[in-house]
Amino acid sequence: MSGGASAAPAARTEKLTLAQAVNRGLAEEMRRDPRVLVMGEDVGVDGGVFRVTEGLLEAFGPERVLDTPLAESGIVGAGLGLALTGYRPVCEIQFSGFVYPALNQIFAHVARYRNRSRGRYAVPMVIRMPYGGGIHPPEHHSESYEALFCNTPGLKVVIPSTPYDAKGLIVSAIRDDDPVVFCESERIYRAFREEVPEGDYAVPIGKAKVVAEGEDVTLIAYGSMTRQAVEARDALARESVAAEVLDLRTVCPLDVEAILGSVEKTGRAVVIHEAPRNTGVGAEVAALIQERALLSLQAPVQRVCGYDAVFPFPLLENHYLPDRERIVRAARAALDF
Repeated sequence: MSGGASAAPAARTEKLTLAQAVNRGLAEEMRRDPRVLVMGEDVGVDGGVFRVTEGLLEAFGPERVLDTPLAESGIVGAGLGLALTGYRPVCEIQFSGFVYPALNQIFAHVARYRNRSRGRYAVPMVIRMPYGGGIHPPEHHSESYEALFCNTPGLKVVIPSTPYDAKGLIVSAIRDDDPVVFCESERIYRAFREEVPEGDYAVPIGKAKVVAEGEDVTLIAYGSMTRQAVEARDALARESVAAEVLDLRTVCPLDVEAILGSVEKTGRAVVIHEAPRNTGVGAEVAALIQERALLSLQAPVQRVCGYDAVFPFPLLENHYLPDRERIVRAARAALDF
């Protein structure tokens, strides 16, 4: 290069798991903004059940990393009070199946305060929770009920599938002036590593990502199911089928433009999630496609989901969770229609 400024040095990166990436995002935001607090059961001394908050107590002290009683309603209620008085709390629910006692606080108060106060008060808080199956735990540890939060006006719902996105999205969630429910798949906390930049960056909420391009069928997924969709794409490629994989990243609000753009290109769609099929996120995505892109469709939208049953005990877990084979069968059904 001559006659101009030299190129900026590339950002340093580190290979991180998804759990480590969330940890880095939390730590960096806590250093940047003294209003950011972390609170929840065992988040301090133990660093969280999945060690996502490990090291934060030592770095920021007990006034900013709070071990709370086993009281989910109290965790969220206290977080709401802090958010209304100038702080930016990050509340951890130890497992998504433990959130039920806090639903009254979330639905009746956290999601409504901006509307209730006619915009006078914002609620800049994050509610983090591990969700979903794949680690063979006892009952109430594998729920995937993100649709409950998507059906609640006033909440944003974010579900990353990679370490890079996890760090960038937790940063965006903390900086957002509205409440964000941030779901982290237990199954992929430490399933793989990815290069994650050091320092400040954010991934915007509400923007999907094309993981792999294709022309024949669109596979729409989020969270741990994005990896299953990529595996299905690789299997379909061996049959000379070019599948596009779209990672939603945010399930409320949906990236309508990205969904429609992909389906209008391929003419076929398979929507994948591990939550129950009935009134799940996939139902909303399918309805959106058929309302807004009907004339582009060459086959009905297929759904590959968990079953409309209580999440099973470990011996049946793999039968419940969508996998590559189920996704490939749904793609073939769309292609053969």
